[in-house]
Amino acid sequence: MKNEFQQELRIPVGDVQLEGILCIPEHAKGIVIFSHGSGSSRHSTRNQAVAKFLNTRNFGTLLFDLLTAEEDMIYNNRFDIELLTDRLSGVTGWLKDQPGMNRYQVGYFGASTGAASALRAAAHSNLVAAVVSRGGRPDLAKDLLPYVKSPTLLIVGSRDTEVLELNRWALDQLTCKKELAIVNGATHLFEEEGTLEEVMELSANWFNSHLSQAPAALDT
Repeated sequence: MKNEFQQELRIPVGDVQLEGILCIPEHAKGIVIFSHGSGSSRHSTRNQAVAKFLNTRNFGTLLFDLLTAEEDMIYNNRFDIELLTDRLSGVTGWLKDQPGMNRYQVGYFGASTGAASALRAAAHSNLVAAVVSRGGRPDLAKDLLPYVKSPTLLIVGSRDTEVLELNRWALDQLTCKKELAIVNGATHLFEEEGTLEEVMELSANWFNSHLSQAPAALDT
């Protein structure tokens, strides 16, 4: 795959700088920003695999650390959904302000607790064209679920029973275009053979439906 742009970044958000990896394929149809789960980072093997698959489908991707290395040492920060939401919103605004980036629609891919920050950020913004949650905890965004306008796909493993029930509840709270996709045989981390690949296909199809409008002309 020929890339138009790929770079490791230091993204200024508030008084910190966050490490990130941005990849924009040559014919990108939009950019998916990843919001990882607690204890994970831009180096998450599962999120990197999803990102690489999306790149082959002509979607740009931005993986970044929601916390600095020092902040991540404080365990409670990993579950500070308000802080993580602010970071995701800040990175989204920063990306849209970069030269040439405003022409792309933005989507979110949230995993585990990261899905809560993705949904909360989407509820506060009109910049988010679509959201995908993998094994997410949308219940942690329960007060804002009715305000999410972005088309939202909730992907859960059939054997991840507690999280599946939380996602069924969240589906009823969402008022946007929405769908619950259950991956048969998968547990929370989608480690079973073929299950992560199904997540990739489901995600790419969702973004293709909601994040693939032709980009506007470059800013002048």
